[in-house]
Amino acid sequence: MAPQIVSAASTKYDKHPESSSRELFSEAAVQAFEETSISPGDLDAVYVGNFMGDLIEDQGHMGALLADHVGAREAASIRIESACASGGATLRQAVQAIESGAADVVLAGGVEQMSVADIEHVTDALANAADDVYENEQGLTFPGIYALMARRYMHEFDATNEDLAAVSVKNHNNAVDNPLAQFQKELSVNDVLESKPIATPLVLHDACPVSDGASVVVLVSDEFAVDHDLDVSARILGTGQSSDAVALQDRAAITRTPAAERAADAAYADADITPEDVDVVEVHDCFTIAEILALEALGFYEQGEGTRGAVEGETAIDGQLPVNTSGGLLGKGHPVGVTGIGQVVELTKQLEGEHPNQVDSAEVALAHNVGGSGASTTVTILGGA
Repeated sequence: MAPQIVSAASTKYDKHPESSSRELFSEAAVQAFEETSISPGDLDAVYVGNFMGDLIEDQGHMGALLADHVGAREAASIRIESACASGGATLRQAVQAIESGAADVVLAGGVEQMSVADIEHVTDALANAADDVYENEQGLTFPGIYALMARRYMHEFDATNEDLAAVSVKNHNNAVDNPLAQFQKELSVNDVLESKPIATPLVLHDACPVSDGASVVVLVSDEFAVDHDLDVSARILGTGQSSDAVALQDRAAITRTPAAERAADAAYADADITPEDVDVVEVHDCFTIAEILALEALGFYEQGEGTRGAVEGETAIDGQLPVNTSGGLLGKGHPVGVTGIGQVVELTKQLEGEHPNQVDSAEVALAHNVGGSGASTTVTILGGA
């Protein structure tokens, strides 16, 4: 039976330089436990998604540390790192632990504290998700990597800067009404186009910010939920995960993300649905081009047609396929090891009918989480309780 989500919570994504990973994670966990009758002592396992704790905070061993801080010192614990897909990979491991029968109650969470370091240190830490020999040592940063992907896409499919800007406008404007979002200011296409260049053709508002935050979900087996008469918020219908070459140069094409295609195929098969069955989506829009590539990889658009979503309003909250109603990484923020869990928190609220940007009659939701420039991808499909 499908694992059940019985509670889901997030801190606000923002810069929290006065805080720490243990404080942020505990804040989200306390909120989650307040939503359910499950207590920390009931947990069989604590899985923690975190990318840069040892690089930014000089703190490794996050699994045991955070299990202790949420009151589950005796639970099995582990930190899972898969670059910016750490959150999605963490959730998938928790799901598989329940599906295998190894656990009945699991807390799957993510935490990242980035703002305590200067931007040069953060940029260097983020670069650990790229190929050090063939990308970092040649001077590439992630804005540069995604700029290469955007330039090639624009060349092959006649996309424009305005097409990219439409994604940023949609997601920033969605963030305005989300109290958990880092940015709550509407943008126009001109606002985006006139923002500071960072790596041609990308400008500042084409990129997500540096963020701190934590998100957690508590999952239980179907049997445990029934036996303990628990209120269920959402069900995990299917998951998928795949990998690709880390270095962009080693891929057959840079206008596709095959790991996302394979992860999506596996998740759709696991859930026994098709893309047409999905009602609301959160995709990994670390840069505007990333949302466009994601929509194509997930089967919602043919290759070269993904720009249509934001430009024509098809992915707006009231469109045929609402995408990133949370504000996405661009508007809500991107604490890197957290994002995959945070997406599931947002979609759980959609399925409960309690989201600030509620989609009418949402019954099936999909989360897409990416590590690096696409070398790691997870896809999670959720259904309503």
